[in-house]
Amino acid sequence: MKTHLLYLLVLIIFSYSCKTENNAVLDLELNPDQLEVFGVDYISTALNERDIAISPDGNHLVYTLGDYKQTIRTLVGIKKKGKVWGDKEILPFSGNYNDIEPFFADDGNKLFFVSNRPMGEVSTRTDYNIWYAELVNGKWNNPIALDTLVNGPDDEFYPSVSSNGNLYFTATRTDGIGREDIFVSTFSKGKYRAPMPLDSTVNTKAYEFNAFISPDEELLIFSSYGRADGLGGGDLYYSKKDKTGKWKKAENLGEVINSDKLDYCPFIDIPRNNFYFTSDRAKSPEDRIKTVPELTNEANKILNGMGNIYRINVDKLNLN
Repeated sequence: MKTHLLYLLVLIIFSYSCKTENNAVLDLELNPDQLEVFGVDYISTALNERDIAISPDGNHLVYTLGDYKQTIRTLVGIKKKGKVWGDKEILPFSGNYNDIEPFFADDGNKLFFVSNRPMGEVSTRTDYNIWYAELVNGKWNNPIALDTLVNGPDDEFYPSVSSNGNLYFTATRTDGIGREDIFVSTFSKGKYRAPMPLDSTVNTKAYEFNAFISPDEELLIFSSYGRADGLGGGDLYYSKKDKTGKWKKAENLGEVINSDKLDYCPFIDIPRNNFYFTSDRAKSPEDRIKTVPELTNEANKILNGMGNIYRINVDKLNLN
């Protein structure tokens, strides 16, 4: 009996210790003045993490977790009860298909995401489309695909929704400007309208993708690859609306944010004033690798070239 009680006590202490550690690495209220890896060894690991979404009340956090070769990609959620963060869990509707790029709507009860799951029971489609799931009485319902006016025959990526319901996403279409473009589908009378590409102040003949739209629809942050002012593998840019409501020419966010690797998947946690994004940047070993264990350690470190999630105070961005 004493042995069982001791085991139970150790289990309780260990569980409490883990919850305390979760709270430390997931402190959403911190506003770092310099760029930092978010959730070291808990969210950002040697695997591929990207696409963070945080509910407006700060009690739900969802991100994409993938294996090394990106053959499996799932949505992972963490819930906060009171002041304590729970454990990481694959969302109940995720895990059978490749699910990526979550985004919470304004009320925090609707989660948009992208999936290659079939659209309908008899569908043979395997392209990526935009879906949403709703949180009802604390449980996620079955995901619903947006209609084919938005979800065309090819891929749609990275949904982001303003307070009025307008949907911004990435696609390659004949009415676009470049190889990948950012589109907007306005929401009117409960329906999404025909998507239109943003103009040449944002879209170019290069790649534009993964756009975050602010709730008031005044700020757009997105990634682009192939521009003359790029730093390497794909940079983050921003555009703001002018007094007439048109988008200004997009500008590079600069070296404070961008690297010579792919920097993408932007998100602003508006209530807590933090900017998050994903980067594939790596830290190369300073000396020659001499042993197999050393090589194994390099492969399994956080900065191994796989995606990690970064964070910085929004006020530190150069948003003129």
